[in-house]
Amino acid sequence: MANLHQFVPTFEPGAVGAHTVELQRLWRESGRGESEVFTEHVRGGFENENRSHLFTDYGTKRFPAGRDDVLVYQMAIGSVVADFVKGRREPLVLNHHNLTPVEYLERWEPTATWGVQWGQAQLRDLAGRSALAVAVSHYNAAQLRGVGYRQVEVAPLLIDVDAFDAQVEPEALDALTAAKAEGGTDWLFVGRLAANKCQHDVIKSFAMYRRVYDPGARLHLVGGAPADAYRAALEGLVSTLGLRGAVSFTGPVSTGALAAYYRTADVYVCLSEHEGFCAPLLEAMHHSVPVVALAAAAVPETVGDAGLLLAGKEPAMVAAAADRVVRDSAVRSALTAAGRRRVQDFGLARSRSRWLDVLAQAVPS
Repeated sequence: MANLHQFVPTFEPGAVGAHTVELQRLWRESGRGESEVFTEHVRGGFENENRSHLFTDYGTKRFPAGRDDVLVYQMAIGSVVADFVKGRREPLVLNHHNLTPVEYLERWEPTATWGVQWGQAQLRDLAGRSALAVAVSHYNAAQLRGVGYRQVEVAPLLIDVDAFDAQVEPEALDALTAAKAEGGTDWLFVGRLAANKCQHDVIKSFAMYRRVYDPGARLHLVGGAPADAYRAALEGLVSTLGLRGAVSFTGPVSTGALAAYYRTADVYVCLSEHEGFCAPLLEAMHHSVPVVALAAAAVPETVGDAGLLLAGKEPAMVAAAADRVVRDSAVRSALTAAGRRRVQDFGLARSRSRWLDVLAQAVPS
């Protein structure tokens, strides 16, 4: 029996938080040992569920370290938690979720740059400490090898695909359906408002689409805004391009409301320049929303053959691609069918099996 304990800087809902919960569930259900989550910060409702413990409690009388314990560190930002696990003697598995390059943060989120730079330094420092590094994409794996990790495996995010079928929030669905009844195409992008996700380019392409193809189209940008300056710039761009009333900034939404946005979307447009995986692409495919995406970072390996991947993001090119998948029924049907197949590649059964195989390399037999 070997315990697999996870350490994460901030434990909260989102891709990393959901992955952490699924990895804990996997280890417990495998019968191979216990699994607890240790963190510095708990947010977003997780603090009310007694799912985690303060990271400094590990190795104390409250949570004694076991002889066969293995530690997993979820790397996404710089943190004192990384320094803590570096100082421990238990075998360490580093799970890399990627770090946003500072050039995307310096102008819009300057206070966040130090956290990323700290994380980059810690990522290098932990190379010699880690028995194994696991990347959620080959794109991330290349980064790990580039900073000195020798034993690197790729295992996808543990995503509960069935959770994408969350019950639709009636009020949200009614409002979106009513707007749709008046005509017009619905564009969708899901993700926090951040410069690396390039919502500004989505807005520019959407403006071209309205001008050339569908003057009644709507764009829904779903996600929180960690940087007020970037959101203000986006709102200014919307005003300058005459798109007020056509572009909505929803902020964070419930899972039921998110399901309503996917259910009523006609096309999912992603022009992000930096993604370590990008789970919303799978959500769109699951809901049979055709994907148009920039072929950058880890996006191509997440999308596979289930989306229209673009070499560039000139507004005219993006607008034409969106129009093609919306109006050409044959293309749309082919993409949505491929999308449903692609989602199954990341189903929990397959991903859980891969993770057990990978972890066997670091866990005492």
